[in-house]
Amino acid sequence: MKTKRLIIETPSKENIEIGGDKQLVLIAGPCAIESYDHCMKMSELIGKVCDKYNVKWIFKACYDKDCRSSLSSFHGIGLQEGLKVLQRVREKTGVPVTSDFSDASWGVATGEICDLVQVPAYLCRQTSILRAAAATGKPVHLKKGQFMSPWNMKNSCRKLEAFGNDQILLTDRGTFFGYNMLINDMRSFPIMAETGYPVCFDATHSIQMPTSMGNISGGQREFIPYLTRAAAATGIDALFIEVHDDPPSALSDANTVLDIKYLEVIIAQAKVIHETRLELKDKWGEDYVHQG
Repeated sequence: MKTKRLIIETPSKENIEIGGDKQLVLIAGPCAIESYDHCMKMSELIGKVCDKYNVKWIFKACYDKDCRSSLSSFHGIGLQEGLKVLQRVREKTGVPVTSDFSDASWGVATGEICDLVQVPAYLCRQTSILRAAAATGKPVHLKKGQFMSPWNMKNSCRKLEAFGNDQILLTDRGTFFGYNMLINDMRSFPIMAETGYPVCFDATHSIQMPTSMGNISGGQREFIPYLTRAAAATGIDALFIEVHDDPPSALSDANTVLDIKYLEVIIAQAKVIHETRLELKDKWGEDYVHQG
């Protein structure tokens, strides 16, 4: 199926297209905004990798992590300060920015700054959040809940469409596999793509072990390269990776964020696999691997 193209308007006016058999797009940054200086440092490091491999990308960092397991965990720097940081990063780098929002009342302000608004996985069915996301007029990054089947994501898409927004990116970030464990079903990508919307793989949240350490989540970072290669071969339009220059000191998701020093090899591999898949598709047609 030919997917719709998601259009991300950028500060530099060079729009980014996701889907429609375009190049693989990266969404990357620290899990949470720690400071303006740290965001700028991370955007510079990520930008160097993307420039080297000619990869379009969007900077991601969240201003409020409302789904933390513990009250003592870092929840973010808040809506107003966080959006100011993202606006400065956007203006300084020319790179589009994104953040999720967990309260419908935050939608308007988030949409005024962010070029892409993200709906958290836990809230992917929440009508009030979907209405607020659609109302921003910005493209919507909709993460599949860990409790959701890929075929049921069409219902959330229908809500967004009913609210007047059909610029949607669907992301898999793993599915609950018993307690404290996630697993990736690679069928999720072609199944979600049947909605007609582009699909994305969240490489770092997929290796999370939710609240496995009592009041925080553990993770199995060693599997990020394997799962990313598999997702790229299965067929994705975008890749989501949270990165940090010092993971043990990260204020959020310290056990799952990727060390920035490993980003280059993962991007290089994913891009080659993505481009090879498109070449084979051009050679043998839309259903070149379809056996049904």
